[in-house]
Amino acid sequence: MSEEIRNLEPKQVWENFYQLTQIPRPSKKEAKIIAFMKKFGEDLGLETIVDEIENVIIKKPATPGMENKKCIVLQGHIDMVPQANSDIDFDFETDPIDAYVDGDWVTARGTTLGADNGMGVAAAMAILQATDLVHGPIEALFTIDEETGMTGAFGLKPGLLDADILMNLDSEDEGELYIGCAGGVDGNIELAYSKETTPAGSKAFKLWIKGLKGGHSGMDIILGRGNSNKILFRILKNAAEFDVRLASVLGGSLRNAIPRESHAVITVPEGNVAGFEKFLKEQEAIIANEIKVVDPELEVSLEETSAPSQVFTKSSQDTLTNLVYGLPNGVMRMSNDMEGLTETSTNLAIVVSKDDVINISCLLRSSVDSGKDDLKDMMHSVCSLAGAKISFEGEYPGWKPNPDSPILATMLKGYENQFGKIPEIKAIHAGLECGLLGGVYPNWDMISFGPTIRFPHSPDEKVKIDTVQKFWDFLKETLKNVPAK
Repeated sequence: MSEEIRNLEPKQVWENFYQLTQIPRPSKKEAKIIAFMKKFGEDLGLETIVDEIENVIIKKPATPGMENKKCIVLQGHIDMVPQANSDIDFDFETDPIDAYVDGDWVTARGTTLGADNGMGVAAAMAILQATDLVHGPIEALFTIDEETGMTGAFGLKPGLLDADILMNLDSEDEGELYIGCAGGVDGNIELAYSKETTPAGSKAFKLWIKGLKGGHSGMDIILGRGNSNKILFRILKNAAEFDVRLASVLGGSLRNAIPRESHAVITVPEGNVAGFEKFLKEQEAIIANEIKVVDPELEVSLEETSAPSQVFTKSSQDTLTNLVYGLPNGVMRMSNDMEGLTETSTNLAIVVSKDDVINISCLLRSSVDSGKDDLKDMMHSVCSLAGAKISFEGEYPGWKPNPDSPILATMLKGYENQFGKIPEIKAIHAGLECGLLGGVYPNWDMISFGPTIRFPHSPDEKVKIDTVQKFWDFLKETLKNVPAK
């Protein structure tokens, strides 16, 4: 960990972020960070609540003379996406993030950084710590498990919070104010398969798809980056003449991350190996040319391995190949209401074989409920043709934009006064918690903003240093100018 980070401005925000990097907090493994946040609030002498789902709520009274201001909820999630490069030996349940300054950015060595949503959490912590700021009543809500199911937002109960305005600190472009987001649903596919003895006279390999950038399955899906699962099965689909047999597959690791790496254990008749190797080079060149602008480092490689005792039957292999190759992936529709906004998409995130069953995990997103339902029906149709089972769970609503929002008007004026320009008003193709939280507290006027973060959910994740200062200054000024009750 570079000590330089602790000396960046604003110091208290970066110090808090440093502390967060030292505490393992992968989604669904948040016990340490929950305990840390509880102690943090109690040590400040503030009312601190851990609700039944283990969200942490910390309440700070208004500064003198600001008691008549509307109460603000500063909200962020305390979990992070655990992704590491394959050549990194890293345990997200025990190891601290190795973050460092890289030019104008802060990033991490070989893993996700946790700026999503660590920067927002760190800023809220700094507001709670500050003794020299002017603000009305504040309630900080730190939710759990946002990245793998929004468990904290789903489990929040009415009556715990008294606020009028929600400031979600989980957006990733400084100078933009978000007033809407997509809803989503998890798609789970199961396909049983049969096996048979590995054909004699075969050589075994691991077929790797590597070098892709991956990224956030919502915000980055519009970039058209390669999906390692789709590429792997595209190659298998076209390799029929070489009698390639599949023994196992493992592609992707997180539902909300575009898969960067996939591999399959395969066998090839010895007499076909040379031809298959030539074929792979040709396929690599073809696909690399297609995605070279957005994913210039695609690598398709073979690694000799020990022979498996069994492989998929040809029938099972064909069914799986056609299923994965045929399932929709990527942007399905762009919005007609907001230019440049993805309306509907799906991410074919994980394909894994285990115990004679293939499990495929997808994440479907849409800002239009009917669009999401249409995509669910489309995927159900493809699975039906393959004899696969598909189920959907964890569905959450989108957040409908309100262009007449009072806090939006306040923040537009405040940003222009501070920085001499008007911030952009946007909606985001990602599952911010605002939709769920607004369902529990329908009176809330909601907005989302944050510093500039790039490549969240991937080991390339980074946060731009100078935008953290602007984000902090804007947050402080906004709290000073919150409307009266």
